[in-house]
Amino acid sequence: MFVSFFPQPKLFFTSAVLWSLAAILFWFFGGEQLGAVVGLPPAEAGVPPVLGMTIFWTKPFIWFYIYFGFLVGAFYAFWRFYSPHPWQNWSILGSALILFSTYINVQIYVALNTWRGPFFDLFQKAITTPDSVTAGELYSMFWIYAWIGASGMGLFVITRFFVSHYIFRWRTAMNDYYMTHWQRLRHIEGASQRVQEDTMRFSTTMEGLGVSLVDAAMTLIAFLPLLAQLSSHVKILPLVGEIPYSLVVAAVTWSIFGTILLMMAGVKLPGLEFKNQRVEAAYRKELVYGEDDAARAAPPTVAELFSHVRRNYFTLYFHYAYFNIVRSGYLQADAIFSSLILIPTIAAGTITLGIWQQISTAFSQVSSSFQYLVNAWPTIVELLSIHKRLRAFEATLEGEPLPEIDQDYLEREKAGLRPEDQPVS
Repeated sequence: MFVSFFPQPKLFFTSAVLWSLAAILFWFFGGEQLGAVVGLPPAEAGVPPVLGMTIFWTKPFIWFYIYFGFLVGAFYAFWRFYSPHPWQNWSILGSALILFSTYINVQIYVALNTWRGPFFDLFQKAITTPDSVTAGELYSMFWIYAWIGASGMGLFVITRFFVSHYIFRWRTAMNDYYMTHWQRLRHIEGASQRVQEDTMRFSTTMEGLGVSLVDAAMTLIAFLPLLAQLSSHVKILPLVGEIPYSLVVAAVTWSIFGTILLMMAGVKLPGLEFKNQRVEAAYRKELVYGEDDAARAAPPTVAELFSHVRRNYFTLYFHYAYFNIVRSGYLQADAIFSSLILIPTIAAGTITLGIWQQISTAFSQVSSSFQYLVNAWPTIVELLSIHKRLRAFEATLEGEPLPEIDQDYLEREKAGLRPEDQPVS
């Protein structure tokens, strides 16, 4: 799954994480200020923030582009020398480009949140003090918003186009790798489906989850300091009272609660998703045999196979029903949670409309980032089921025993029992 696309996956991903962590720490503890040596200093404290997309070609951002490019170049050069791989341009440089795009996307959200403060303060001034704000001032603020939005849309389209090609390259790498060893793999149950379909689903799902995880991490890096700064406007939380960094504490606590809740509610889903692939494969396989052999795919056999499909789907629907109840209930509560904890502050009249907008947006970004598992859990369930199917290939190629669920399949097949009758552990 990984060795076909990445050089020495375990070492590669370990080094990537350590290199990224070192780069982030160095940036915050001196790297950002190092740009001043070449005339690209960081933004000065107390200076009003730059509104709109012009912030992306200010000196601090230009220095970050240079810093990021140097780190990626050094990492790529090391792996090209240490362990050359036929797909390293896509797996290393392609991944770096997706990371960079994700970072810029997060910074667009930061730029939008920066815009909210002065705009809504201007809006509040306009509706409370007649003739204090001109229509031109409001139009100019909306123009800045339109510029930010259009840039975000353009980045999204370009990124999705590139990611589509990235995913297909990963699938191609897996397909070529497995087909090279096809004679050893073709005896595994549903081998053709695993190569044709599961490789595509695995690469697509991994990319989606990976980008979401990176986006969540970068959002936290960008918005946590902002939320900590905005906490100075919120001294008191309901039921808790006055605590330091109140908004950060509230966001982290609420997100951890939701993550644990959703993991408990969805614990049975991976096994059911895996079995669903199995019963569907058994049904499809019998129909394929029936195309060439009139004795196969007889109505009683097909009806029995489809009954197993129906039973598994109905079981899956039942477990998804209570999972979705818990998930939707939590997300509905999440939609009003930030406003709920701000009620004492709003009632005291200690924040302006602009600050309230900035707090709500920053809190939502931080909270949703900490809720990565909550938002991604259905996709993680699907990935786990796909991984279980492809793991049989990995075990065969590495000379290891098949996963327990595939061993059970072989034993039941030898005993004359249908694989779809296998219970879910």
